[in-house]
Amino acid sequence: MTGIHLERVKEIYSDDVSKLVGELLYEIMQRIDIKAFNFDLEQTTKRLKEFIETEKNFVFVAKDHDNLIGFITIYESFALYAEGAFGTIAELYVKPQYRSNGIGKMLIEKAKEFGKTRNWTRLEVTTPPLPQFDNTLEFYSKEEFEISGGRKMKVLLKA
Repeated sequence: MTGIHLERVKEIYSDDVSKLVGELLYEIMQRIDIKAFNFDLEQTTKRLKEFIETEKNFVFVAKDHDNLIGFITIYESFALYAEGAFGTIAELYVKPQYRSNGIGKMLIEKAKEFGKTRNWTRLEVTTPPLPQFDNTLEFYSKEEFEISGGRKMKVLLKA
């Protein structure tokens, strides 16, 4: 697509990226029919600004001229099994009307390029619930991600 470009997010895009996070979470909850997330736009925007400033997250956006149409957030982790530093995709979202146009692929490629500059050994991702998101699993498979086993699990830590 012409007019599409990627850039690393600066704080000025926090509001727009946070709105896209809300769209992503809403889409997941609609498909799985479970209220799996508590989304608060103001808190998400505040958190995103902090994450960008402290480099807890690295965020890249896809823009169609001046309109944000997608984003990817990645964070750095360290593990013995990964042989050092690696990146994890926390969120990847492209607005529905822009899907199947290579934008997700562009965002993944940008994450891979960035990871190489950080000397990451790998890039990991957990897909949303299956089978509702089988197409997401297929997308990542096409982008050379391999199933590494297990399932993502969590426990909430109460303050």
